[in-house]
Amino acid sequence: MSLWTRWHGPTMARLWSFCWLALGLWRPAVACPASCTCSASRIWCSDPVPGLMAFPRLEPNSADPENITEIFIANQKKLEIINEDDIEAYVGLRNLTIVDSGLKFVAYKAFLKNSNLQHINFTRNKLTSLSRKHFRHLDLSELILVGNPFTCSCDIMWIKTLQETKSSPETQDLYCLNESSKNIPLANLQIPNCGLPSASLAAPNLTVEEGKSITLSCNVAGDPVPNLYWDVGNLVSKHMNETSHTQGFLRITNISSDDSGKQISCVAENLVGEDQDSVNLTVHFAPTITFLESPTSDHHWCIPFTVKGNPKPTLQWFYNGAILNESKYICTKIHVTNHTEYHGCLQLDNPTHMNNGDYTLIAKNEYGKDERQISAHFMGWPGIDDDPNLNYPDVIYADYGTAANDIGDTTNRSNEIPPTGAADNAGREHLSVYAVVVIASVVGFCLLVMLFLLKLARHSKFGMKDFSWFGFGKVKSRQGVGPASVISNDDDSASPLHHISNGSNTPSSSEGGPDAVIIGMTKIPVIENPQYFGITNSQLKPDTWPRGSPKTV
Repeated sequence: MSLWTRWHGPTMARLWSFCWLALGLWRPAVACPASCTCSASRIWCSDPVPGLMAFPRLEPNSADPENITEIFIANQKKLEIINEDDIEAYVGLRNLTIVDSGLKFVAYKAFLKNSNLQHINFTRNKLTSLSRKHFRHLDLSELILVGNPFTCSCDIMWIKTLQETKSSPETQDLYCLNESSKNIPLANLQIPNCGLPSASLAAPNLTVEEGKSITLSCNVAGDPVPNLYWDVGNLVSKHMNETSHTQGFLRITNISSDDSGKQISCVAENLVGEDQDSVNLTVHFAPTITFLESPTSDHHWCIPFTVKGNPKPTLQWFYNGAILNESKYICTKIHVTNHTEYHGCLQLDNPTHMNNGDYTLIAKNEYGKDERQISAHFMGWPGIDDDPNLNYPDVIYADYGTAANDIGDTTNRSNEIPPTGAADNAGREHLSVYAVVVIASVVGFCLLVMLFLLKLARHSKFGMKDFSWFGFGKVKSRQGVGPASVISNDDDSASPLHHISNGSNTPSSSEGGPDAVIIGMTKIPVIENPQYFGITNSQLKPDTWPRGSPKTV
């Protein structure tokens, strides 16, 4: 039991962890070349014993060479050559330093796959010559060559030229050995018939219409005689070149609109350096609407589009067949311009259902035009479900007019695409319905006003604030009133004759006869209806009432 615990307890676990860690550290050490120390991103070789015979390479099972960004080599007297395939695996290499070593030769294509190289230091080596072809494709910020026994020749004149054209004020003290083995400052070196070349591009007007062909001509000069070649970049159009000694021709056929704005260069190169002359190709072509999609909502509603064309095409929008007059609430915005390609959108501010419909974009220039249409749905028609797939009738869009939003009337009907007869009839019917509704509303309002005025006038005429329009209740006569009697309900308030008066302020009671009542300041004859009150005329005559008794029913 104690043995099991000894080999499987915490102590054993720590032992196994240490072994794995040691193995992990040992493997890279084995993969790293002798005289070098390696890490995930760096190789450092400075131990002269046993020393390097060749450029250091990592073992296949070691860390990825693509991750190496720096290689430092020093004191390696046996390292004399860098071959073409020695550095190609280190594609991420940025800094290369070989100092105080025996480097004598660098292959022309040694750095062909190391496009990330920025700093090279070959101080105090055994280099006698170095061609610019090693570095022509690199964007070096620093090249240090101090302490090398260069031979004075035209092959190293490019280094002198490089020193003279450097923007940095710091210069290197470089020397070369002449035929007498005398050190001469490279800045004072003069080699006859050794100079920079020149290139001259004789190009016609490089503004050409799509589908046409064009021929470019270039002349080069220099001593030594330069080589001529064409740099066309990623030209899409079909092309071919011909070179005859110091003159070259480039013919481009069936020119594509995709090549508009491309640069074409004629390059002259010799031992000392290179020169080039370039032109830009301009292609004119008819517009093409390459992208048009349904509206999207961000800060504003936007109908996105992409248009290609050269010269720049003019853009015109149509809404349901009518010209869309743009304003600050609905306008075309170009967000990105890529030479002949324009990315933008039709921007709408707070559109409603009145803005639903078909939007047509027409792009045109002097070489032609293109058009595309998109159906836009911003919100549902009131009373109809907000479903973007609903097919709304044409009459909804017939009266676009001034919408109930900020956009307003943005259409110009003078250039409208003629609609069908059915659409015209539907529009007229729609307007007729609106007219009938408006007229009926006005008439109804007038009737209400008239009724209100009549009721006001009736109140004013009778001089009363509250009365019943539904008949009289029981009739009572008040004692001592006389012939001008008051006909009243039980509470004297519900009858139309509530305010009948027989006082002294009224006209003479002799006017109008005995059977009369006074309403306001007017005496009006009253004819009683015995059937209505449920009593006979004899009961109502004054002479039948006992004298001095109250006249009641």
